[in-house]
Amino acid sequence: MSAPASLALQGSMVLTNLRLVDGDGSEPQEGLALVIEDGVIAVVVPETSPAARDGVDLGGAFVMPGLVNMHNHFSLSLPGPGGDAVSALGPHDLALYMADAARRTLLAGVTTVRCVAEKGGADFALRRAIDAGLVAGPRIRTAGRALCCTGGHGHDTDDTLECDGADGFARGVRSQISLGADLIKLMISGGIAGEHEQITTPQLTRDEMAAAISTAHSWGRRVTAHAGPAAVIAEAVELGLDCVEHGYELTPEVAALMAAHGTALVPTLVVTRAQAFFDDLGVPPWMQERSLAAGDRHLQSYRFALDAGVEVLLGSDMPPYWHFEETTAIVRELEHMQQGGLAPLDVIRAATSAPARWLGDEGRYGMLRPGHAADLIAMPGDPTAGIEALRGIDFVMRGGVVVRDDRARAVVAS
Repeated sequence: MSAPASLALQGSMVLTNLRLVDGDGSEPQEGLALVIEDGVIAVVVPETSPAARDGVDLGGAFVMPGLVNMHNHFSLSLPGPGGDAVSALGPHDLALYMADAARRTLLAGVTTVRCVAEKGGADFALRRAIDAGLVAGPRIRTAGRALCCTGGHGHDTDDTLECDGADGFARGVRSQISLGADLIKLMISGGIAGEHEQITTPQLTRDEMAAAISTAHSWGRRVTAHAGPAAVIAEAVELGLDCVEHGYELTPEVAALMAAHGTALVPTLVVTRAQAFFDDLGVPPWMQERSLAAGDRHLQSYRFALDAGVEVLLGSDMPPYWHFEETTAIVRELEHMQQGGLAPLDVIRAATSAPARWLGDEGRYGMLRPGHAADLIAMPGDPTAGIEALRGIDFVMRGGVVVRDDRARAVVAS
């Protein structure tokens, strides 16, 4: 017999007196109760049902699926003193640092993450530890180390793997899959954080992209790419790219191409509006200037994607739990998505059911329906009326286990 997990992985509970906001873009539903058994929503019943008797009263809170952050880095290290301190961590310290980041991420209401470049393989160990109940954190889907060319974007930290030539990139893909990667991340252009490059710098050849994408697809893995310029994105989309990260400089034509091919966009709008975060980390002036100067074009690019019907998905890039502009980075990203033209109901979908579908996990989480994981958040305000309501998140559950309940603490304090 194995030793019991240190943390509860599945819980059973009935939640009543709530207003249900599903992840499918529908309006809130009242008069319902969620019956949770062994970490899964067993049935949704009228709150007058005998099955709802003796449930936990949520006081009329709005309840929606937990957030899915599709651009996550637990080991992020940007240029500057803050990032240098992370890069200097040894493997044991790094693992503990990332475990703490995972715990904070979960408490911020993010119940699933897609990691898109982590250091030294620690993400695989962290995933195992969370799944075993050894540490608290969200469900992890990870790309392992991102693949870049020699000297390419992110080459100076070990969250990337330098590859060259079609054979090199094919081997790089296989190396991450052999470790347990759920997807593959490519660095196909320059970006904000590379001192000796520009956002518009193409970094992979057509043959390199084709080899990586076809190899990943052959192994049943989807591919996303750090990418800024339209021409580079267009070439990758034609080769079968499944998702674009950032997309700083899309055009209407390239956005239309993405929509036609079913290529999603994770816009990470907050990264070109993050001066306070950069100041916290001591990010050097050249990077701050590059980031802030890209902000207007980045927002225009996002609007081109919306107009073309590209599926957009939530991704913060910044640590989602970071206290930023009087909320968290993940909520601030959602607010930017709304302010950029996405209706609140569509923002909710982009943060819940749509990412689950991209990850191949449709039916497992991302909606509040029977058979789905009981991953959910609650708040007093109505997020369908304005996504800023998520600033009031005060209850987080993962797998039927309550991991945060601010209201319970308030009762005890009073």
